[in-house]
Amino acid sequence: MTDTPNIAQKGPFAVEVEEGKNYFWCACGKSKNQPFCDGSHKDTNFRPVKYTAEASKKVFFCGCKHSANKPLCDGTHNKL
Repeated sequence: MTDTPNIAQKGPFAVEVEEGKNYFWCACGKSKNQPFCDGSHKDTNFRPVKYTAEASKKVFFCGCKHSANKPLCDGTHNKL
């Protein structure tokens, strides 16, 4: 089992979220449905991170999977 996530992309995923809706962010980087979970973490130590939208707006989900502010981007991809 791996403890290092795959880097899905070196930059955030801009997503229009809907107020009150739950989103499950892929933490392992293996999902084919980035930035969201598709169950690809099955044989890893990773689990998706639940995000509930507080408002309908554009948010930036982490694409490199190394953010300290998971599931949102904090700019860590600039250091990879």
